[in-house]
Amino acid sequence: MNGSPERIAIVGIGCRFPGGATDPSSFWRLLMSGVDAITDIPPERATLAAWYDPRPATPGRMMSRRGGFLPQIDRFDAAFFEMSPREAERVDPQQRLLLEAAWEAFEDAGADVRALAGSRTGVFVGEWASDYEAAALTRPAELDFFGVQGSGRYTASGRLSFAFGLRGPALTVDTACSSSLVATHLACRSLRDSECEQALVAGVNLLLQPHITIAYSQ
Repeated sequence: MNGSPERIAIVGIGCRFPGGATDPSSFWRLLMSGVDAITDIPPERATLAAWYDPRPATPGRMMSRRGGFLPQIDRFDAAFFEMSPREAERVDPQQRLLLEAAWEAFEDAGADVRALAGSRTGVFVGEWASDYEAAALTRPAELDFFGVQGSGRYTASGRLSFAFGLRGPALTVDTACSSSLVATHLACRSLRDSECEQALVAGVNLLLQPHITIAYSQ
């Protein structure tokens, strides 16, 4: 390969992490202070505790009552994103987090979000879990179009592109724990190949059901 690849600048960040980190500054303080962000299952997620059993390899049970939890994942300003209450109810909390953090990343970059509409901005999302969709599919009588387009991994990147009017490539990748890194890699390749002028890269993961933890506990 001749020469060095063109450098890529990170100009804005939005984030949500366990331990009360809601922006880059608070996340940095959490890291520098050595805060342990792992806690007991909070009251609003109490149904998870019903699956607890301290004995390893107990069929159908998980052996941990602790984890990294984000607070108030049921809270969302739907009107701000011009979303009806009915649609917002059926949208995976992961997509709600993506919208919020993306907006904050644009603000952090000093970008006029509305001026981005129509720009060749690419969207690359890394997402693994689909617990919200899995739960919705167990209630066929409540399924509707909003639920289908709002709960699958396949629509996460498209929702961001649509919400902000972005016209670059949009894709969601699932490579399990490396999803965010792969999304970042693909965004860099897309920028260097001139597929887009700038890129929004995001990663999100909410485990809302106990199944994965139960499996690991075996």
